[in-house]
Amino acid sequence: MKALLRWLLLVVIAGLAVQLYFVGRIALMALVDPQSTAFQRSEIYRLATEKGSLKWRQQWVPYAELSDNLKRAVIVSEDATFVEHEGVDLEALEKAWEKNTQAEQRAEKAASRLGSKAAPAGSGKPAAKPPKIVGGSTITQQLAKNLFLSGERTLMRKGQELVLTLMLEALLSKQRILEIYLNNVEWGEGVFGAEAAAQHYFRKPAARLSAYEAARLAVMLPRPKYFETRPGSGYLASRASTIAARMGGVELP
Repeated sequence: MKALLRWLLLVVIAGLAVQLYFVGRIALMALVDPQSTAFQRSEIYRLATEKGSLKWRQQWVPYAELSDNLKRAVIVSEDATFVEHEGVDLEALEKAWEKNTQAEQRAEKAASRLGSKAAPAGSGKPAAKPPKIVGGSTITQQLAKNLFLSGERTLMRKGQELVLTLMLEALLSKQRILEIYLNNVEWGEGVFGAEAAAQHYFRKPAARLSAYEAARLAVMLPRPKYFETRPGSGYLASRASTIAARMGGVELP
C-alpha cells in the first residue's frame, strides 16, 4: 500500500511540475515572442521526412503593424465572442456538438443506404462520405493546442488544452493572445503567420490587407492546405464576402 501511495504521490508531483513549466512558458510570452510552436515543429519534421523539404515562411509582425481588417476577419470567422469570453465559449461548443451529432447521424444513414445496395469490391461505386466535423474551439484554445500539444485526440489531451487555455487567459492580455495567434497560425504548407500569408497569397505586407483579402485568409484557417490548392473555390469567395460584410461591428482587443 505504501508503495502505491508513493507512486501516486510521484505522479501528482510530476503533473504539478508539468503545469508549473507551462505557467513559466506562458508568463514569459508576455515579454518574449515564441520562436516556434509544437505544431510548427511537427510540420517541419513531416515536410523533411515525407517530402525532403524544409520550405518555411514566417516573419513576426507586432500587433500594431497587423491589419485591423485581418484581426476583425479572424475574429468573425473563428471566434465571434473572443473579447468577451474567458477562454472557452460554451455556447459555441454546444452548437458544434449538435452539428457534429447531426452530421454523424446523416453519415450513418448514408452508409446504411449504401450498405443495403452493396456492390462487389472494385465496382467503382462511391462509399459514404465521412461526416464533416465542426470545431467550436476559441482562438485561445486553438493557440493553446498549437503552442504546446500534439495532434492526438484524447480526453487527457483535451483536458490539458482547457488548462492551458485558462493559463493563457490569466497570464496574457487578449491583444497578446491574438498577436501570438496571428503570427503563428498555419496558412498553407510551410506558411505560418499573417505576414508570410499576405506575401504568399497577395504579394503585400500584412499591414496592407484589404477587407476582402483579410476575409479570404480568415476563411482558409480551418483547412489552409486544402484552400491553398483551390484558390478559385466558390465557397472561399462566397464565405469571404459574408465575413467582410460582418467585420464592421467587431470590437478589437
